[in-house]
This record gives sequence, structure tokens and C-alpha cells, in this order.
Amino acid sequence: MLDLDTREWVLTNGLGSFASGTVSDVRTRTYHGWLFAATNPPSGRTLLFSHLEASLEVLGSVVALGTNFWGNGQIEPTGYELLRSFDINPVPKWIWGQDNWQLTRQLVMPYGWEGSSEENPTPDSRTDAINRVSPTPYSQFCHRILIHYRYEGSHTAILRLRLLIAERDFHHQQTASAKLQFSQMLGQQQVCLQAINSGRFGIPWHLRWTQGNYQPDAVWYWYYGLPEETKRGLGDKEDLYSPGYLIVTLQPGDAVTLEARVGFPDSMLSVMTDKTFAEAVEAEQDRLSQIFGWGEGERGAEETNQFKIQNSKFKIKELLPSASPLPLPNAHSPLWEQLLKASDQFIVYRASIAGPTVIAGYHWFNDWGRDTLIALPGLALVPQRFDLAKGVLRTFGHYCRYGLIPNAFPDLNGEPIYNSIDAALWWIETLGLYLEATQDWNFLAEQFPVVQQIYKAFVGGTHFNIQVDATDGLVSWDARGVALTWMDVVIGSHPITPRYGKPVEINALWYSALCWLSQWAERLSQLEYGSPVRLTKQAQRYAQQAQHVKTSLQKFWNPQLGYLYDTIEPDDRRNFQIRPNAVLALSLHHCGFSEQQGCQILDLATASLLTPYGLRSLDPGDPEYKGKYQGNQEQRDRAYHQGTVWAWLIGPYIRAWQRFYPQQSLPFDWQPLLDHFLFDACLGSISEIFDGDSPHTPRGAIAQAWSVAEVIRHIQ
Repeated sequence: MLDLDTREWVLTNGLGSFASGTVSDVRTRTYHGWLFAATNPPSGRTLLFSHLEASLEVLGSVVALGTNFWGNGQIEPTGYELLRSFDINPVPKWIWGQDNWQLTRQLVMPYGWEGSSEENPTPDSRTDAINRVSPTPYSQFCHRILIHYRYEGSHTAILRLRLLIAERDFHHQQTASAKLQFSQMLGQQQVCLQAINSGRFGIPWHLRWTQGNYQPDAVWYWYYGLPEETKRGLGDKEDLYSPGYLIVTLQPGDAVTLEARVGFPDSMLSVMTDKTFAEAVEAEQDRLSQIFGWGEGERGAEETNQFKIQNSKFKIKELLPSASPLPLPNAHSPLWEQLLKASDQFIVYRASIAGPTVIAGYHWFNDWGRDTLIALPGLALVPQRFDLAKGVLRTFGHYCRYGLIPNAFPDLNGEPIYNSIDAALWWIETLGLYLEATQDWNFLAEQFPVVQQIYKAFVGGTHFNIQVDATDGLVSWDARGVALTWMDVVIGSHPITPRYGKPVEINALWYSALCWLSQWAERLSQLEYGSPVRLTKQAQRYAQQAQHVKTSLQKFWNPQLGYLYDTIEPDDRRNFQIRPNAVLALSLHHCGFSEQQGCQILDLATASLLTPYGLRSLDPGDPEYKGKYQGNQEQRDRAYHQGTVWAWLIGPYIRAWQRFYPQQSLPFDWQPLLDHFLFDACLGSISEIFDGDSPHTPRGAIAQAWSVAEVIRHIQ
């Protein structure tokens, strides 16, 4: 167990499908497998293809290359002991070997958009089609993964690859049952597979290969263990079905490529060759190059050893010493390109809205409005993916109802979910940042009615008793049993961090929104997009309200602490807990607090909340502080916002610091977070959260959109 390297990797396809596993090639989670297909992009994620269990025969000696946890605690077989190296760039690659042989395996998940209806598609329409907001034929979606093996050695070898498959929702485990069967139809170098559960047919998919002989040999493998799920108090046993195995005879230098693809076999597909895998890798690199403007010879990811890992006494280690500081990234540096590559994994197409959205995190999150809008500057504005930003903003604006921006879209047909007070305000803030970056005033004119709808709803009142208090101009809300801010865990009908009333960051966002509205009304009047007189009067009214709110924001000032109250409750009580929402309030484009107040807030936040990986969600000195995020779901939920470190909060902290301490160095060392990005948890991404207590173990989702986005926003 101690020799196993269970750090993780993830591949995505831009539609919500993904593949994931560990460095040691052992499955530790329900979410590990080679093809989780998003059948209703980006939702409906279903495990179809778990993995191939490989063994190699050389000179009559057979070695098993797989590694499995079993429900009784055993590890069998122990193929990880033969693992010589692992490399994540440009795609995951494992090398197993002994003295007289070496076997390499690589995986690539091609981008899921297979083409364009345009007669002469541009690079943008071909490789970044999800930036557009237009109906798209489902036939252009493709969910597949390619697996490539290459053998080197002194003698002929026989590679046996046993298929392990499933059909289950990605949140749950599969259990063998007489009601669950799998049909297979064997063709020329391919087999078509489909589950039949209680008489209902499942998702058809097929596996094809470049060489080898397939032998049907149906058998269940029972009781795989999933230790990460055990730690989380969730279902931790899995049964997988094997319909058969492929036998490939390999001469030294030979290779075999396999493709698992959703759908029935198609005679129109191009024939697979020895070049198919390399072409798929090159196509993905070209797609990223076109999106991010990388020129030829500038893709340093293939040339760096930053992710390469070698085996020493069965213990996987990094080649790059942790004591060697990494240079901060710059344009076209390998590290910067890896950050941009990581950011692209979260950009997906949502079929139900026919537009782009952002997966909040892998493995288990869907797209959320709040997360998407907070992450958008780092994911789209900094890399100058302006069409993507515009498409997301337009999509969310289109679904504005009752002055609220949806926080979630349904997986099936239905209305979006509007359970957020701040998504609408983040939409205005992010729209403002987009306009500052692009000067796209035509888009402002298009979206200004949505802006006004939000304003009128907040002033006049909308769902959840969200309404501006006429006495002080501050936004308040009061709805029991729900949680509308980003600290939104609810157990049963009881929020763990109830924030009814007037939350500080919500009112800071409201102030910034009023400032934006005043500027935009004035701008539109100058550009004659409407009645100049009416727009000028609106601009003046918005400015007056902004000044009123700025004055009222002083109600949040706690002179005894030199910090901001977290909320003003409906009965006018103040919550004096030290939380990062005060820092959020300082970080927005328009800030309503004085320089002296800002400095005092940052001083206390630096002393109480700042860690090498982000900000704690609660001061460690608070009686409610929980330093570790672990245990069953309820235990974890209770710790989620009670001290747990959130990586994305480092962005607001940096923006606030640069505003109030512009001449002083940032009191934050990037090294630990970059080391985490390169070497820890999910290689090439950033975790959602970390323990509040040292050593700040990474927790939660292994790859989180706003964590990556905020690093991109400030690392250069």
C-alpha cells in the first residue's frame, strides 16, 4: 500500500466525458475509468469502459501488469512493481519493464466535437465550436478514447488485454445481477457492446483495434475495492463485467492501438492504422495551439520533464527536486501552457442550452452559474478567449428570470435552478470585466436590458425575499432552509453556515454593480444607443444609489476587530466571525471601503486566513473551526466552510492586496501551489479545497475550475 502512487490524472473531451485514474494504474474511486460518456452533454455521465487488464508473456513467462484493490483489502495483482516511469505530457504514458522487455501504454481522449456544418470551417469553428451559442446536431458529438501499446524487447511477446466494462451512473457502483447482462456482437477487428438491464437496452458502444484476435469469454469480476470512497463514507465496492479478451502477438517494436467509441460501428469511419494514435495526439495539440495562439515550436509541454516520474524501489518519485524553485510562468513557457491546458478541461458544451458552460470540477461536479462566472476571467479573459466569454455571458443572460441568473441547468428538459443571490451580481461583475477588456459596446447594448431586469428585481423584490432595504440601500434576503451564497451547504433543511440578512460580499457586489450601471448608462448615452436624456438620468440615479450603498457599507465595519462583519442578520445582529468574505468585498472592480479599512482587513486576513494554498473559510481561533475536511458526507459538509482552505480565494486576496498595498510585495509564495499543480493530487490541475490545518492536505474535487482560473489570473 505504501508503495502505491495514487496521485491522479484526468482527460476530458469538451462535452463532459472524461477518463481518470492513478499513476500506479490502480482504481481507487468510483470515478476512475477510461470512458465516462456524457450522453446528454455535459450530463448523463455513464461509465462504459473501465479499463483493460493487461498481461505480457515473454519466453513462456507471464507477468500481470495490472493493479487492483479488492474488497477484502488485498492488492492483486501487483503490476505497479514493474512500473518504471509515468509521464503526463502530452498524454498519460506508463512504461512497465524488466531486463529483457518494455511495454509502453498511452491514452488520449480526443475532443468531442467531430466537425462543423460550415462548408469551410474556420479554426475557431472547427476546434472551439462550443464558443458559439447555436443549435448543434447531436451527430457531431463523439465520445471516445484511444489506447496505444508499444512493445520493445529481445523476443516475441504475447499481450493479453481483458476488457472490464460497466453501465452505471458515474456516482454509483455497479453490482453483478441476473437482471444485468451485456450483449456483444463481434465484427472484423471490433466488438460492439451493449448492456441489457431488466430488459432495457443501454448505451451502445464498440471497441476496435489495429491487430490481434478477440476471444469472447464472459465472466464477472466481483468485489473491487475503492479505498478513496471508503475514506469518504460512501459505497466502496464494485463488480465489473468482462465480455472477453484480445490476444496480440508483438515483435520488438510492434504496437497495437485500440479505440472505444460510443455508438454502433460505422463503416464510414476511417480505418485505424499505426499512425492513428499519434495523429489524435497531434490533433489535440493543434486544437490547443489554435485556441491559445501557440506557434510552432512553442509547445514546451512535450519537451519538459516537469511531470515525468520514475520508479525507484517500487516507489514513484518526481525527477524535479522539490527544493528547486520553479520559475513563474510567462507566455509560451511550459508551465504557463500547462495551466492553460488545465483551464480548457473545464470548458464544455451544454446540449440543453445549446451553448458553452463551465464544469465546476472533476470528478463529480456539473456546471454552476456562480462558479462559472467567477472562473470566467481566468478561463477566458486572460487567455483572450473573448468569444467564449461572450457566449457564456449571453447564455446566462438569456436565462435570467425574476432578476436572477441560474445557478444550475437541469440535466433533462426543464427550468434552470435559481437558488443563488449572488450569481446575478457576479454576472454583472464579469460582464464589466469583459467590457473593460474588449470595449464591446454593442454587446453592452444587447445585454443592458438584462442588467436593468436584475436591478429592478433586486430593488422591487424577488424570490427568497431578496430585496433592497429602502432605509439603507443594502441587499437583504430571508428564506429558511436554503443557502443562497457561496457558503451553501445545507444538511436536511439546516444551512451549516446560515447567512440570512445582509451578507457582506453580496452588498459589496451590489455596490460594484451600481457603479457599473452608472458607467454603462452614461456610456450608452454617449454612443446614442438609446435616449441620451433618459440614459443620463439613469446614470445619475445609479450613481446616487451607489453612493448611498457605499455609506451604508460602513455598517459592516467592526472597529474593535478592524475587520468586516460577515453578515447583518434580519434582526440587525452582527456576525463577527473572521471569514474571507471581507476579502472578497475588497477585491471587486469597485470597492466601497477606505484605504485604512482595507489595510486593516488584509492584515487580519493575512494573520488568520492565509495559507500556502489559499484562504481558510474561518479563523482557526473560532470555536466552530474545523481543521480537517474528512469523514463521512455529513462530517465533511460540516467542515466545508468552517476552516477548510479554498484555493480560489487566493485570487481575491491578491487583487485586494494589490489595491491596498500596491508598493509592497505579496506575502504569498507561489511555490507550494505550483508544486501542488505539478506534483500533487491531480497532476496538472488544482484541487478544490485543502485542510485548514497544516500540512493542508488537498481534499474535495481533484480538479476545480475556479482554483485553476484564479491562478491563471494572477500568476504572470
